[in-house]
Amino acid sequence: MTDFAPDAGFGKKNPKLKSALLQHKALSPAGLSERLFGLLFSGLVYPQIWEDPIVDMEAMQIRPGHRIVTIGSGGCNMLTYLSAEPARIDVVDLNPHHIALNRLKLSAFRHLPSHKDVVRFLAVEGTRTNGQAYDVFLAPKLDPATRAYWNGRDLTGRRRIGVFGRNVYRTGLLGRFISASHALARLHGINPEDFVKARSMREQRQFFDDKLAPLFERPVIRWITSRKSSLFGLGIPPQQFDELASLSREKSVAAVLRNRLEKLTCHFPLRDNYFAWQAFARRYPRPDEGELPPYLQASRYEAIRDNAERVEVHHASFTELLAGKPAASVDRYVLLDAQDWMTDQQLNDLWTEITRTADAGAVVIFRTAAEASILPGRLSTTLLDQWYYDAETSMRLGAEDRSAIYGGFHIYRKKA
Repeated sequence: MTDFAPDAGFGKKNPKLKSALLQHKALSPAGLSERLFGLLFSGLVYPQIWEDPIVDMEAMQIRPGHRIVTIGSGGCNMLTYLSAEPARIDVVDLNPHHIALNRLKLSAFRHLPSHKDVVRFLAVEGTRTNGQAYDVFLAPKLDPATRAYWNGRDLTGRRRIGVFGRNVYRTGLLGRFISASHALARLHGINPEDFVKARSMREQRQFFDDKLAPLFERPVIRWITSRKSSLFGLGIPPQQFDELASLSREKSVAAVLRNRLEKLTCHFPLRDNYFAWQAFARRYPRPDEGELPPYLQASRYEAIRDNAERVEVHHASFTELLAGKPAASVDRYVLLDAQDWMTDQQLNDLWTEITRTADAGAVVIFRTAAEASILPGRLSTTLLDQWYYDAETSMRLGAEDRSAIYGGFHIYRKKA
């Protein structure tokens, strides 16, 4: 288990994150944007991961015996993968807050008494007894760094673990971004929470057409979405903003965001899309309203609980972790959208290690802000020629991703 500094921030306190983010001189416009994003990203960003795990599971076809390396983020998908009983999962993240969150979620499955207790701790807002559950069942079992993090104090002097007694999904950079988006919509006379009153996909479409779509024509919203910093709250760095803006003639992401929001609201039944519940109701659906994320469903509980010790969480980059592994030792790789941030050199360094460590039949999945894969033209042909791009399955599963944030979902399979 790789240790981490509970209160590591940006720059000198977190050189790994600094190395991943900074590509331009400090006083250049691009450099200033990167440093602002780095400061924001150095805190908790994602209480929940925003990649659809059902899409991931179908793409990877995880089997017992598989060895997986994945970026952690909010930790939800790592736990979903665990329900397929792989031999090992290595979780990496450069953000120490995500490290602490992943380890806490694993501990909840291992040490809380029952499935109902896990759901109460991780999915039900306003549960004051969660702090007591942490003190009795979890804190004594956590490693010292993770325990120090959750026992630590936030800016108001409250213990960090207290967010699980309120609503952890309203916290973090993303939580604050969603709150700000709700406030901006209400200033224009729209309450986004009304969306969850829809009882059919026809009503979902009507709400989007009548309430949400017109917001993107408002001058203030078009002005806001033309600024790179406007999307930092989504965890979108300057490099990804440029990719999104390139899809619009106005170099604004308003039209792109409108299309992604249309997919979130109109392409999937509300009962089946917990991402929409988080975006609009700021919580998970209750039993009579819809489904919880896969990792919180009762059918997966025992497999996750019984195999939780197969996961190791590392404060490290993907490339750094792979460099320490032997050849042909990994079967599945989950890169999320991290490559959108990378320089060509970083991409080639990463794929050199992926290719070296990939066993026969290995699969790599990742997402991109724009629709196309970023590898052609940037990754060396020597590396790229060792992989097959499954374009048909990538397109089909990308359309099925309920989170609706990304433009593309991509699957690469190791050639024999």
